[in-house]
Amino acid sequence: MLETKEINALFHLLDDPDQEVYDTVANKILLFGKEIIPNLEHLWENTFDEQIQERIELLIHRVHFSDLQAGLLEWSRDINPDLMKGAILAAQYQYPELSTAPIYTEIERIKRNIWLELNNYLTPLEQVNVLNSMVFNYFGLKGEEVAYQRKYQFFIHQVIESKRGNPITNGIMYQALCNMLDLPVYAVNIPRQFILAYFDAFHDINNPASLDESSILFYIDPIQGQIYTQQDVEVYFKRVSVPKLDAYFKPQTNKQIIQFLLEELAKCYQHENDENKQEEVLSLAKILG
Repeated sequence: MLETKEINALFHLLDDPDQEVYDTVANKILLFGKEIIPNLEHLWENTFDEQIQERIELLIHRVHFSDLQAGLLEWSRDINPDLMKGAILAAQYQYPELSTAPIYTEIERIKRNIWLELNNYLTPLEQVNVLNSMVFNYFGLKGEEVAYQRKYQFFIHQVIESKRGNPITNGIMYQALCNMLDLPVYAVNIPRQFILAYFDAFHDINNPASLDESSILFYIDPIQGQIYTQQDVEVYFKRVSVPKLDAYFKPQTNKQIIQFLLEELAKCYQHENDENKQEEVLSLAKILG
């Protein structure tokens, strides 16, 4: 823990009834960053005034939130931000002390098992069949449609632990594995869906402007790995009366995917009537927008 006379003096002023004084004290405490959290936790444990405890809890949350904003901004500035890391950052809004090592260990274990079954002679469809077998049968991942009352399905570590997610988190996990295995599978922006597409390797994925529906060999539903053809997608567009646009068939960037994840997570807090958390999560999404 940090130990300074200034910190002790600031802590003694946390119970000041004057809101202006409290705001000044709180802002000075926040300047210490994450290093101040052990001090705040120790103070909470030794405080019996519930109002002061609430103020301390709010300060701890504000420190974590400020750190998360900085981390998300740094991630977004990466030339090729890691998709799984982005999903972990999103989960750290609710679980700021989340340990990342078990997540990467499990993803690496699944990837290794898939890699052992792949070879250069498999067709794209055969490759995806191997992936589906490992993800949905061997690992046992299940999927359900998005439901905002099932908030845990938006947090990647809980999806890995419970083996149950929604199209967004299942899709993030699936695409991350494909990226690690050099398979050209990316989320595309089909309206009202979160769906993955296997792109023809002869097309330049790094040049989205050159890609259209002819660049896609088939589509993958991340809920359970079901394969869809271009004809299936055509039928879908007619059924929902949505005109087909080239933008729907471009690979989504990792920033766009995590932005969408955060926007959908915000709806969970709206469902819980927690306006403050909803606004905070939407502000995180705006960092990526």
